Amino acid sequence: MRAEPVTQTTRPALTQLPTYDAQDLTQNGDQAYIVLNDQTYTLRITRAGKLILTK
Repeated sequence: MRAEPVTQTTRPALTQLPTYDAQDLTQNGDQAYIVLNDQTYTLRITRAGKLILTK
């Protein structure tokens, strides 16, 4: 029996989290800054399509 992956559309409404497309965050580039409590982080999309978040 194969389990179906949990997707945004199959999760109950109470557990849905905001979902952002990394391409939108980077404006179709490969880097974006994210600020949290006066700290700036860099979000980077690698050539392999992985995400890296660094301080």
